[in-house]
Amino acid sequence: MKHSSVRKELAWFSYAALLVASTYGQNSPGFKYVNPLIGSANGGHVFAGATLPYGMAKAVADTNEDNQGGFASDSTAVTGFSHMHDSGTGGGSSLGNFPLFVQSNCPGNDINQCKYMINDRSIGWLSNSVKASPGYFTIELANGVTAEMTVTSHTALYRFNFSSSAGDLKPLIAVDLIDLPQSRSNGTATVDPSTGRLSGSGTFNPSFGIGNYDLHFCADFSGASISETGVWMDTRAGTTPKTISVTSDGVNGDSTLSGGAFTQFSAPADGSISARVGVSFISVAQACSNAEKEIPNFDFAKTLSAAEAAWDKKLSVIKLDETGVDLNLLQTFWSGVYRTMISPQDYTGENPLWKSNVPYYDSYYCIWDLYRSVFPMLTLLDASTLSELINSLIDTYKHEGYLPDCRMSLCKGFTQGGSNADVLIGDAYVKNVTGINWNDAYAAVQNDAEVEPLNWSVEGRGGLTSWKNLGYIPTDDFDPYGVGPHTRSISRTVEYAYNDFCLAEMANGLGRKSDYQKYIKRSGNWQNMFLADQTSTVNGQLTNFTGFLQPRYPNGTFGFQDPTFCSPLLNPDSCFLNPGGHETYEASIWLYTFYAPHDMATNVELLGGSETFISRLLFLHQSGLLNIGDEQAYLPVFQFHYGARPALSAKQSHVYIPQDFNNATGGLPGNDDSGAMASYITLCMMGLWPVPGQSVYLITPPYFQEVNITNGQTGKTATVRNVNFDPSYEAIYIQNATLNGKPYTKNWISHDFYAEGGELELVLGSTESSWGTDVADLPPSLTAYKA
Repeated sequence: MKHSSVRKELAWFSYAALLVASTYGQNSPGFKYVNPLIGSANGGHVFAGATLPYGMAKAVADTNEDNQGGFASDSTAVTGFSHMHDSGTGGGSSLGNFPLFVQSNCPGNDINQCKYMINDRSIGWLSNSVKASPGYFTIELANGVTAEMTVTSHTALYRFNFSSSAGDLKPLIAVDLIDLPQSRSNGTATVDPSTGRLSGSGTFNPSFGIGNYDLHFCADFSGASISETGVWMDTRAGTTPKTISVTSDGVNGDSTLSGGAFTQFSAPADGSISARVGVSFISVAQACSNAEKEIPNFDFAKTLSAAEAAWDKKLSVIKLDETGVDLNLLQTFWSGVYRTMISPQDYTGENPLWKSNVPYYDSYYCIWDLYRSVFPMLTLLDASTLSELINSLIDTYKHEGYLPDCRMSLCKGFTQGGSNADVLIGDAYVKNVTGINWNDAYAAVQNDAEVEPLNWSVEGRGGLTSWKNLGYIPTDDFDPYGVGPHTRSISRTVEYAYNDFCLAEMANGLGRKSDYQKYIKRSGNWQNMFLADQTSTVNGQLTNFTGFLQPRYPNGTFGFQDPTFCSPLLNPDSCFLNPGGHETYEASIWLYTFYAPHDMATNVELLGGSETFISRLLFLHQSGLLNIGDEQAYLPVFQFHYGARPALSAKQSHVYIPQDFNNATGGLPGNDDSGAMASYITLCMMGLWPVPGQSVYLITPPYFQEVNITNGQTGKTATVRNVNFDPSYEAIYIQNATLNGKPYTKNWISHDFYAEGGELELVLGSTESSWGTDVADLPPSLTAYKA
């Protein structure tokens, strides 16, 4: 099981962050290992460009293929440079509005000979030219134009170097009133002939939700005198007029009619031109003001230094003893920490929907993915920002009626399962995150549990009448109270149950005893879909495991869905939000049958007792039924703890890292889901896996000799230290442990360890021991474990 036996695709990209950091970095120990290009290939959809932590402005080269995050390192051509992106999302492309595109000259000095349409202007790039580090991205195009970029909160700063360009220099920089998903319904661009400023607005659709949003930009230039200005549409350009408006052509859709404005320059004295692009959801004037305030003098070095310092501060809360750990794992770990803080994005001051003194964050894309690992990780590394994120969610509830389950570009995104903002708020509550009005928070999560919205496809919960009266979400539910896709009855049932458990925890802590009794009872509803005699076959053979969740009708009778359906083995793409999406979401009944994090003692017994439970969980991991590239797979990696075999959790963690998570550009098993994969990697390697919604961390050894985390709220440092650390990872099994010098036998630890600080010392060996296997040492459960 040595990591050296695992394939290591160390493409030149793997060293790009090291090269850039050595040039610009100041920095914390982890900074030099961050490689933003990890996950930029093979469908990882990671945003690889320049951003601040949680920054709104995100600058990168947009490519012609697989461009959900803007740049894909396995693409063939660049179509422009745009200033806002999401990271790691599935589905369609997102944002990428108002791309600039750059040409060193127009053939024959004829502006109509420059290339304007996307397919025409697309140009190849030199693969060994791409370098990225926190706050920085650079690329050289096949025409000799090299682009560098960095950012502030709402502004992107580009530096285009033409020194390698062929021909006479008369650079043209144009903007296209378009976005990556080509969702624009209308747009307007203007060029100021005296300054060359390009500005404008557009109306666009979100990539995974309903409604639309208006966005505005303001681009200024420095480094060369102006030669010509004008506008363009399709393949034609002219120096008059100076304003252009585009809308749907009524034939090709909402956005295929391209157009925009341009500024052409005389040859720059030093071979380069800087472009500063401010963005705003409020107005063009605010976009210009953002740019002028944040980057007043086009100072690239100063702007980059500030971006690096911001990242340095965020990364510095973790300190490692990296002795013996190879570059692959160090880059994988620190890049995971970095990507966890790309989103959600701070849009404070940029929310046109309501006025509030509370910070506004966006790109919760989506909470169904984020609650499992991103938010628990931020509780450890950046609790002050976590507090702002939760206050933003509560403020959204106050102004829009419900907590979002998914939100992007000021729009409501689609709900994938339960109302899982309840879990992340409950998680913060039990971990005593400060700065939150918990009565307001409770009102928000209780609203999810009690009031069905008219459109529960984008907020709240559907089927609440059945949930309250039947104790499960039926297949073919009769629900005249709201609209949404009547699918996912099994996955919604188990998620609603856990949502209610998190609400019960809050009710108990706030002294609402009757509420506690109601919601703790409802948290057991997951059992109402368990069919004790249901069997399962894999490849035509009975698995010898009995008892699975199954669909259930309003009259109480059970239906049937093959327990392997929607696993990698059987129709993996058949369980989504489409009307025929079936009864589980993005995974099989095999996986969802293990989901009862609050009452695993009951789950273990229903599945045959601890020995059978362990065999069954091993089968899930080893049979091909589980896709580690989907977030529901995270907790089952560590659920061996509940069956009194914590050593197997450690072993399983080392199977997936670095087999499926490594430092190659394609080093993710799927898209990063706004940092969900990144936080999974980081938490696995730090060694204590959080059970979201509970003050419970399942203990496995870190991948390092020592990990130190300083709590931003208390200033206390928690240290996890491995004795007999083995960087070949043969000795990964805990033999015994001490907490602050005293023997510690529980296979879990509470959040107090991170809040109050301390030292957890783990003595490792190469064989499984009896540590953490007694009934008294198992993680908390609503019901008692059987001896």
